[in-house]
Amino acid sequence: MTMAATALPISEAEPLAGFTVAVTADRRRDELATLLERRGARVVVAPALRIMPLPDDLELRAATVSCVDKPLDVVVATTGIGLRGWLEAAEGWGLAEALRTRLAASHLVARGPKAKGAARAAGLVEDWAPVSESSDEVLDYLLGMGVAGKRIAVQLHGEPQPDFCAALRTAGADVLEVPVYRWGPPTDPAPLRRLVDLVNGRLVDAVTFTSAPAVTSLLDIGGPDLLERLRGDVTAACVGLVTAAPLVSRGIPVVAPERARLGALVRALVEELPRRAPTLAVAGTTVTLRGHAAVVNGTLKPLAPGPMAVLKALAEAQGKVLSRAALLRVLPRGADEHAVEMAVARLRAALGGPSYVQTVVKRGYRLALD
Repeated sequence: MTMAATALPISEAEPLAGFTVAVTADRRRDELATLLERRGARVVVAPALRIMPLPDDLELRAATVSCVDKPLDVVVATTGIGLRGWLEAAEGWGLAEALRTRLAASHLVARGPKAKGAARAAGLVEDWAPVSESSDEVLDYLLGMGVAGKRIAVQLHGEPQPDFCAALRTAGADVLEVPVYRWGPPTDPAPLRRLVDLVNGRLVDAVTFTSAPAVTSLLDIGGPDLLERLRGDVTAACVGLVTAAPLVSRGIPVVAPERARLGALVRALVEELPRRAPTLAVAGTTVTLRGHAAVVNGTLKPLAPGPMAVLKALAEAQGKVLSRAALLRVLPRGADEHAVEMAVARLRAALGGPSYVQTVVKRGYRLALD
């Protein structure tokens, strides 16, 4: 038996009520999901990848020994978790103090605030950090200061940086790549595939990303249909411009805060999603369409996917009549004309009466726009 949705007054404390937001992060997924839920969002968690630490990795140990054996002129710390993981792994090998001494004696570049915070927590002080948190800005800075003959250690952040390191080598630097952790596929790929289906079915309003590899992972699975949705009515929200790069390169509009913080990312969604929600004057009342709910005169009325799909289709028709066949196409597969009638009936009941959706005899249904 299907339970009737409960109407709730919209609260200023829950500005994302009625919206569904996907979280593709792994390491801080619970934190981000909690921030979104506190603001009223329905959250779908589908990690696009997982971080694979390398405390016992021979490659990381060899790179650490090489850093300890000879002085470093420049060290590039790209991520906070990477720098902390490097020092923790060195601690297990008995090399932490020697490594910290080398880092302190070098020209330390922290790519962003998280890397800067990790450095200071370790008793280190960065010599420079870019305003944009961009690897391109870091590269321009290093090339501008001159790197010929200098020994540079680059802490990698999940995947190789061939262009970055190649540019330094071309300029004459001796570059040592430090692979602290790598990205791997999610432990369970089923939630990610399910997320693709939800996005393609217009059942998700926004997808959040906290790393560029997570973007690439989802796009590889989703294909052209997912790209079309992200270019249209599904918001792509990224924690920063570095994360957004794979989306921007494909012409996908991105919402990103000025500061790369989870709280700032949530605030950006709080501003963006309600702004995108269309508001209509229907049967003498104000109706705002959110992802899985309608706001009728300030009251949130959650809707099942079928009635919500019908409401969106009627709203997009702008008062024109839609046939049962046309509405059948927006319902889940396997539905029949009886399902259209049921969806319309449930929609009328949820909105508050039959006056909102008019029946046009032998033609179909229309929204009673004022």
